[in-house]
Amino acid sequence: MKKYVLIAAGGDGKRMGSAVPKQFIEIAGKPVLMHVFHAFLSYAPDIQFILALPESYIEDWKKLCRKHHFEIHHQQVTGGPTRFHTVKNGLRFVPDDSLVAIHDAARPLVSLNTISRVFHFAEKFGNAIPVLKSIDSVRLIEGPGNRPLDREKIRMVQTPQCFLGVLIKKAYHKNYHESFTDDATVLETDGARLFLVDGNAENIKITTPADLIVAEMLIKKQSIH
Repeated sequence: MKKYVLIAAGGDGKRMGSAVPKQFIEIAGKPVLMHVFHAFLSYAPDIQFILALPESYIEDWKKLCRKHHFEIHHQQVTGGPTRFHTVKNGLRFVPDDSLVAIHDAARPLVSLNTISRVFHFAEKFGNAIPVLKSIDSVRLIEGPGNRPLDREKIRMVQTPQCFLGVLIKKAYHKNYHESFTDDATVLETDGARLFLVDGNAENIKITTPADLIVAEMLIKKQSIH
């Protein structure tokens, strides 16, 4: 099946304390977002890219592409007021009879194994959601109190989340709800059973300055090997 990756790049730099959107901040010599492109290109040279950007970021992205001589072909679409609307806009360019991986622009360290795994199992089961076991103790807040949860039953969810095009496009026909924290929760409201697969621990979502330091170290380590 033809493979697509839809990159949701609507984040800003507020929690980063930066005037530059976090996906445009340079680490290891190039913007975070460009590292994402190269990760997927290493999986499949013929993969089709769709980049969903806020309209106000488009000119800055073009400048970065010129600066870094970035020539990976991609379909560019305008993002919406929420991640849900941004993904919905991008899915208009995904054929029904394809596989689409939906990925956060701020996750430049997704591994080749994780990408391969989500595409492989989505083709078999209709979806594949990468997760990690929790290594921390977990507590549930209930009113003024709280209680422990069994961390063996907890999974931390990552992207890329991969789907058959026809299934995820149908799920996104519905109206936005605040409970839609990711693409998996959107699909789940259609009654679909989610298929969980292993993610990779390095696949952090860059949110704070400390995340940038860790990501740069990991990228440099990868380039050495």
